[in-house]
Amino acid sequence: MLTLVLATQKGGSGKSTLAIGLALVAMQAGHTVRLIETDSQGTLSNWQARRSDAEPIVEPVYNGREIEQRLQSLERSGVTLTIIDTAGGITAATTEAIRYADLCLIPARPSIADIEATAATLHVIRAWRKPFAFVLNQTPLRGHRINEAANALGNEMFDIADVVAQPFIVMRNDHQDALSAGLAVTELAPAGKSAEELRGLWQWIETKLNIGEQNALPAVDELPIVIEFPIASEIDPAMFLRARARTAALAS
Repeated sequence: MLTLVLATQKGGSGKSTLAIGLALVAMQAGHTVRLIETDSQGTLSNWQARRSDAEPIVEPVYNGREIEQRLQSLERSGVTLTIIDTAGGITAATTEAIRYADLCLIPARPSIADIEATAATLHVIRAWRKPFAFVLNQTPLRGHRINEAANALGNEMFDIADVVAQPFIVMRNDHQDALSAGLAVTELAPAGKSAEELRGLWQWIETKLNIGEQNALPAVDELPIVIEFPIASEIDPAMFLRARARTAALAS
């Protein structure tokens, strides 16, 4: 079983909508999918309540100590892909979800606030030595800001082709229309641009997971490679500010 985790310090980055979209694309590609919700706001649970189709099942797991056991149970039951949607900020549940991830996706809008906010999430991902990728989400249709954001996220610390997923996900009304209807965009408008982008993103993720080079992770100069476990739910403020200042400088 593969486990994807969507995590970022910044709220409102579109983690839940991406989790739903990727879950439906993966189902349509033949996977047996479960969604785990660790965010008490309940966006996924509310979406499922509006949905006429029982699949994919959404399972709320708010206690970080329960995540490992739940993933083991899902794997025994034949689930081939679990997608974990996390709350904004760094919580114990988010830390545990990242611990068991095969790939961590970090959604970020093309804004300096979102780019700065990735530092805390990267701290935890690097601590667990997990593969990751940024997903530029809710982008304008075109404009220099998108490329500037992609370059800032890739910068000289990373190979941009490895850590910035393609394609970018453009902000369109059909994402929110689908969410309100208890659907994903591939169900609401299967021939639309948003559906095409999500299918392309899933193909990129499949390629990333099939590579299997988990020992060749991008390095973050400002963050330590060895960290004592378990990771506390609080991030060291000085380390966070140093990482944020470096990211902000690269983005300017």
